[in-house]
Amino acid sequence: QMVLVESGGGLVQAGGSLRLSCAASGRTFETYAMGWFRQAPGKEREFVGSIYSPNGTNTIYSDSVKGRFTISRDNAKNTVYLQMNSLRPEDTAVYYCAARRGTVRRSIALYEYWGQGTQVTVSS
Repeated sequence: QMVLVESGGGLVQAGGSLRLSCAASGRTFETYAMGWFRQAPGKEREFVGSIYSPNGTNTIYSDSVKGRFTISRDNAKNTVYLQMNSLRPEDTAVYYCAARRGTVRRSIALYEYWGQGTQVTVSS
């Protein structure tokens, strides 16, 4: 069982930046790939990015955020981060942290544990 808690969301102007954090419980954090997903009002939840680093970092991103968002993790702190730059109004969503055993994946269905989400609002 893993508990995930997101933080760092808020209101930001278009073009600005935010860094989200996700703190995970447990003693086997390194064995999990960590993912970020988001869900905008009235839309389906979508993949943002994922990171896996038991022996080196492997990351993947959706095309919509590639070049603007960066995922990183600090295994000593059981924490994964999502650095969001050049934010756009269409980035407005609830952002969720998720975890799965094994390597990076894009599918929502492959993630076992989920946080409660943190709201990111980007004004125009």
